Amino acid sequence: MTDQEVVITHVPLPDKPTNDLPPLPEPPVKDSFKPEGPLADPAESEVLKPAGDDKVSADVDSFKEESTKVADLSDSEKKALEEFKQLIQEALNKHEFTSPPPPPPPPPSTLPAKVEEAPVQSEVVVDKTDELIDDVAKHSDEKEEPPKSEDKTAETNEEGEKVKKSNETTVPAEEKEVVAVKTESSVDDDGAKTVEAIEETIVAVTVSATASTEEAVDAAANPPPAAVEPEEVSIWGIPLLADERTDVILLKFLRARDFKVKESLTMLKNTIQWRKDFKIEELLEEDLGSDLEKVVFMHGSDKEGHPVCYNVYGEFQSRELYQKTFSDEEKREKFLRWRIQFLEKSIRKLDFNPGGICTIVQVNDLKNSPGLGKWELRQATKHALQIFQDNYPEFVAKQVFINVPWWYLAVNKMISPFLTHRTKSKFVFAGPSKSADTLLRYITAEELPVKYGGMSKDGEFETCDSVTEITVKPSAKHSVEYPVAQGCAVTWEVRVVGWDVNYGAEFVPSGEGSYTVIIDKARRVGSSSQDHPVISNTFKISEPGKVVLSVDNPTSKKKKLLYRFKTKSL
Repeated sequence: MTDQEVVITHVPLPDKPTNDLPPLPEPPVKDSFKPEGPLADPAESEVLKPAGDDKVSADVDSFKEESTKVADLSDSEKKALEEFKQLIQEALNKHEFTSPPPPPPPPPSTLPAKVEEAPVQSEVVVDKTDELIDDVAKHSDEKEEPPKSEDKTAETNEEGEKVKKSNETTVPAEEKEVVAVKTESSVDDDGAKTVEAIEETIVAVTVSATASTEEAVDAAANPPPAAVEPEEVSIWGIPLLADERTDVILLKFLRARDFKVKESLTMLKNTIQWRKDFKIEELLEEDLGSDLEKVVFMHGSDKEGHPVCYNVYGEFQSRELYQKTFSDEEKREKFLRWRIQFLEKSIRKLDFNPGGICTIVQVNDLKNSPGLGKWELRQATKHALQIFQDNYPEFVAKQVFINVPWWYLAVNKMISPFLTHRTKSKFVFAGPSKSADTLLRYITAEELPVKYGGMSKDGEFETCDSVTEITVKPSAKHSVEYPVAQGCAVTWEVRVVGWDVNYGAEFVPSGEGSYTVIIDKARRVGSSSQDHPVISNTFKISEPGKVVLSVDNPTSKKKKLLYRFKTKSL
């Protein structure tokens, strides 16, 4: 009989199940104060790159603002918008707009107790297997030659003992099947085959039970992750993808990046992260004082309904105000927060419904503005403009610069050929002599402040009282007649842009026997009469007639006459 050799093959244990849930992917958080790269849309640099000159060309005026209605978009723009919305939805599902929540604590595991029971079952099975092997060996020794088989049996028993000890100490439950198979080579008769069948039956049952136990433990230790609800993100008070106004917001980011969807998504993520870091919602509730209310203010709207924001840099000629605003880093930071708060409050008043007014006209008055030597002002303004450029895309309908010095216009003419038509369409520049006429091109006299050539001021008239505009030709005289009935009081306001004309007012009765009444004696109103740019008067009517206003323009330049009337019963 040949020597018996028992080989135990190492079977690797399955990986230990983990109790920790897989971590959620962390969104990339980037420095929102720094732009991702060069802006694709030059129009977003509108506050930094001037274009055009004091004369507004007809082709620029004909360039209309882009529509905010999806139906008006081209097919490629519609496709980009839909793709943009899909990427945003995926980002919301993965919580990429905010930091992921911490994973829940793992449930208590019973795995160690189950693992300790497995070797005990293995020892029992192996012990019984060894006993069967010994019985079969003795039985076969009685039938065969006693002298040599005893030695072989002894060797077999010694090796069996070694196998037994080895199984008791090192063989895990998963190796029982290997032991049963390898024992087949040591027995050649029918008894050995019987042992093999018994061993395989025992091992198969044990492995099946152990496998089912491990599956149950693994299922208990690793429950399926709970469904994570998509995060809710709002910007300017509008929830992303949960409001019909979302399309208008998304179109701003797409146009700012020339409809490049991935770049638009990056810009949107950076903007939302910046708003979170800057604590915009808390900023809206802060009281930052009213020292700068004359520097930046909203007043009226333009002819298309856009709200108008005035930036008066000349106010910083006041040394006291300048030092109070820019003398140190803390004060410059407060100025920045105030400027962003002002813009946020203005944006909240816009209409983001499709087709609504969702942009602002900016009027920048450069009269008496501090020179280039005011380093603090330049740095603070540059910082604010960079933030606006990165986080407030497509909110400017037009940039109007007035009272621009001659050298500014010269520089603008040099760089104008390098700017796109879309960019130049948003910029208008006017020197001191053209400022009022330029503003009246875009803003009605009822909405334009008096200091800028309009008729809007506190007094008898309101915005709803319409103003009539008439151009008086050079070396010409123009009369305005206003019929009135008996028993009323008539009030009027009149101004000539730039004045330097002769003005008078009188009442002419309808009756043949009545005399003309001089209300305002004809007099010269010079161009320096800016302290009283609007002439107002009231006259009580005792009989039917008409009020006649006379304007005589002796100059070689045409003049713009503005006036309006109102009557009250006595």
